[in-house]
Amino acid sequence: MILRLTGNYNIFKGQHFGKILTVREIVFLKHLMYLFLFITADIYAANDNYPSGARASGLSNAGVVLTDLWANYHNQAGLTGVEKLTIGFHYENKYVVQNYGLHAVAIAIPAYKGTIGASITFFGYKKYNESKISLAYGKSFGEKFSAGIQLDVLNIYQEEYYGNNTTLAVEGGILAEPLDGLLVGVHVYNPTKASYSMVDLEKVPTIFQAGIGYYFTEKLFIVVETEKDLEEKPVFEGGIEYNLIKNIFARFGLSTYEMSGYSFGVGFAHKGIKADMAFSRHQILGYTPHVSFSYSLR
Repeated sequence: MILRLTGNYNIFKGQHFGKILTVREIVFLKHLMYLFLFITADIYAANDNYPSGARASGLSNAGVVLTDLWANYHNQAGLTGVEKLTIGFHYENKYVVQNYGLHAVAIAIPAYKGTIGASITFFGYKKYNESKISLAYGKSFGEKFSAGIQLDVLNIYQEEYYGNNTTLAVEGGILAEPLDGLLVGVHVYNPTKASYSMVDLEKVPTIFQAGIGYYFTEKLFIVVETEKDLEEKPVFEGGIEYNLIKNIFARFGLSTYEMSGYSFGVGFAHKGIKADMAFSRHQILGYTPHVSFSYSLR
């Protein structure tokens, strides 16, 4: 479903059928509109596989070929690019609306024959929230190919109607480098079509992603990706990352998601520290800030 608002009437002007609205009524209607748009917009429907990591956010979430800690969310095969024990957190506030915060914590532990990943994600607030607890494993098969798999425990909580509801899902992907500097990645989320037994209207989507990334130079990286929810039209997204100076990166992304449009961000990397910030734009509701930080043991 694509949600559009048409017409020239602006409810925030404070007039409706000849009645002058109070400030309190205007604020209430504004928040009611935010809530309606959020709930009815399929692109941010309940139980989406919420991405994390502000680097990918700055690239309009084209992260299927990225090899860092946040591969826990984009493509578990990318965990093999983490060479040292790394831990990080991510936060975003959708449209800067209270109660629409997304929190994520992730860890990657290189092991003898692969990399173990784990993450915890929480979205929402006290009366309605979604959470995801995940355990992943990524393994390299030679220098040019890797694969990964992840088990997810998904929970949705709604205080008024059905309380807690939990289900299990799996996801995984592959990552290859057929040519030097060229990365090709594929990821699938919930191929088993897991769903909640007590919540008929809240299905867990099945999502396929495929993308390519190329390092034109040591400073310039370009990535393009397509994403297909089985019940939605395909989406295309991509971005550019440029190493401005030694430790500073600039990013810009575009997406055919009508609810996103474009994104931009910056990143800092020095030794084991990585800090990233990004902003993505919704055509109606405005900007969403994203921030993440990770630290690798030296």
